[in-house]
Amino acid sequence: MDSIVEKLAEIETTAEAIVERAEARKYEVEKEIQQKRDEFDRQLDEKTQAQLNRIRRDAEQKMEQILEEQRRKNRSTIDSLKREYEEHHTEYAREILQHILEV
Repeated sequence: MDSIVEKLAEIETTAEAIVERAEARKYEVEKEIQQKRDEFDRQLDEKTQAQLNRIRRDAEQKMEQILEEQRRKNRSTIDSLKREYEEHHTEYAREILQHILEV
């Protein structure tokens, strides 16, 4: 009978040791998974930021191109209007004076 009790005690001690090792390994595995998750999140954040920066940079370049094109068009229109005025301002003044006198 004593040998059965001793054997059961030995089995219980062995089972407790197995459970303790399993819990320790579980903690290590959870820690590894969390580290991998953290690394994945960090890499994903870096990639996302890089893509956002690239998108912003591209958008800014496009906007600057559009603005420069608009500036050129405006400059061309203004220059054209100035030339028109320089060439015909006397005629315009006469027409204005004529309209004033007709009223």
